[in-house]
Amino acid sequence: MKILIDTANVEQIREMYDSGVICGATTNPTLIAREGRAFGETIREILDIFGDEALVFAEAVSLESGKMVEEARELAKLSPKIVVKIPMCMEGLKAVRALSREGISTAVTLVFSPAQALLAASAGAAFVAPFVGRLDDIGADGLGVVKDICDIFKAQNSSTQVLCASLKQPYQVEQVAKAGAGYATIPYGALKMCFEHPLSAQGIDMFMDDWAKLQKEIADK
Repeated sequence: MKILIDTANVEQIREMYDSGVICGATTNPTLIAREGRAFGETIREILDIFGDEALVFAEAVSLESGKMVEEARELAKLSPKIVVKIPMCMEGLKAVRALSREGISTAVTLVFSPAQALLAASAGAAFVAPFVGRLDDIGADGLGVVKDICDIFKAQNSSTQVLCASLKQPYQVEQVAKAGAGYATIPYGALKMCFEHPLSAQGIDMFMDDWAKLQKEIADK
């Protein structure tokens, strides 16, 4: 499963890119507004971090299909690696169909059911983004939805990729990987938690203590 970071914070993206674990970043209007920076400037800086490896998602903000298409065309001019996020609604899927015919990659976001994912794939979406955490928050089975989508796409031999979003804990990352998702986008805080385990920290401390003792023994001889 390929991992992306869900943020518009350039420093967080650079840190995780340098760690070697991410292949791209997903943004949305809320994340970019949170940074207090111009939209185009932010997206260009994110693209520069990844270079030729870029897989950067940027979202159209209109709710009418024609305007979504216009916005998507402008976003696609920034880089051929841009994937345009389109909300799951009838107008959104009309835009996805038009954009797929133009060769512009799209990701249908705010997906909460297998039926929605199937419609998005039928319209030509390159990615569908089920929101796992938001489903879990209302007592629904986010993992079950992801598994069903993966099973349907496999049965239908669909080329549309499953990009799991709204992942808040490491266990959710593990679960969607086991369910067969090809991609996951993870917020900075949750991604940091994936690096951590108390036994890892304990083991590192033990190794360093043993090494220090060995160096002291050598120096004392």
